[in-house]
Amino acid sequence: MAISSIAFGKDKKENLAATHLQQIMKENKAVGLAVAVVKDGRIVYVESFGKKDIEKNLDLKKDDIFRIASISKSFTTTALLTLVDKGLVDINQDVSDLIGFKVRNPKFPDIPITLKMLLSHTSSLRDAAGYFSLDVVNPDKNEKYGEAYHDYAPGTAYEYCNLGFNIIGTIVERVSGKRFDNYVRNSVIRPLGLYADYNVDSLDASRFVTLYGNDDNGIWGARPEAYMSRGEEIKNNYVFGYSTPIFSPTGGIKISAQDLARYMIMHMNHGKYGKVRIISEKSSIMMQTPVVKVDDFTEYCMAMEKVTNLIPGEVMTGHTGSAYGVYSAMFFNPEKRFGIVMMTNGCPPVYKDGFTVIQGEVIRALYNIFIAK
Repeated sequence: MAISSIAFGKDKKENLAATHLQQIMKENKAVGLAVAVVKDGRIVYVESFGKKDIEKNLDLKKDDIFRIASISKSFTTTALLTLVDKGLVDINQDVSDLIGFKVRNPKFPDIPITLKMLLSHTSSLRDAAGYFSLDVVNPDKNEKYGEAYHDYAPGTAYEYCNLGFNIIGTIVERVSGKRFDNYVRNSVIRPLGLYADYNVDSLDASRFVTLYGNDDNGIWGARPEAYMSRGEEIKNNYVFGYSTPIFSPTGGIKISAQDLARYMIMHMNHGKYGKVRIISEKSSIMMQTPVVKVDDFTEYCMAMEKVTNLIPGEVMTGHTGSAYGVYSAMFFNPEKRFGIVMMTNGCPPVYKDGFTVIQGEVIRALYNIFIAK
């Protein structure tokens, strides 16, 4: 949907945004949509549209929170980098020295798998055997652990892998000496003044946005398991430094669009939000530096990617998320100090150039209205 970049006053821009976003929602059959825009390093627009819950006929509000899926990887990585800044861990360190068991591709047993490889999806690990338990990759627990690896050598190719980030989250727990959700909350979330968490039991469930998508049988509907409590499992069966995937370090953050925009500003400012520094400038730049080429338009960094095909003429840094029906995106340009956040809680996904159509159309619409000269 083309939008001219004619200069409008604030109210006219917001009205134009509302018109275009609701049209995009209609065309993509979206249930609800939450967005936030950052310009010159500050939030200039936050809005929500559509339904939070169809069955209860609840409208989506600005402070409602979504499970944002894989954008969560950057929260886990940010927490890890606080430990790097303290000198407690190095990104080139062998994962086997940190996780409590040997992490080696059996086809290449002499090649160490490093944190940097996990962070950039170049470890040769894969999700084919699952990623909700470390047993799938632990040779002490699973004689078929080799199924968790590709046939190529670690560090030589890119393959997106959720298991790697559940390992990263476990390492954060082991190195920090704090349970994963508590460490991320105290080192990243609270210092930024965000209302967010990996642990659903630490949040007000009335603010959860119902997600709508296909279940394992292909039946479309509400997906309440996105916010399933793991309280009893944590209380009775949690093994510190091993059960961490319960919190889904790879995809389990729950947060509003506005608070995700605040978090994005911190990364835009290379680790600092206002007077609060979360990670060092050095670590932040490292996190946003490309490690591997994915395709002609994409380079993967560490829990973020740089893309050139999202907004014409702009190099954007960030990540998308998709799970249980949510389609989310957080992308920014640190040099030009703008960024855009979007989240929808359900729509039939149609992909184009690596993004769902609604992700691309919403981001480009907001860019053309609020950012383009």
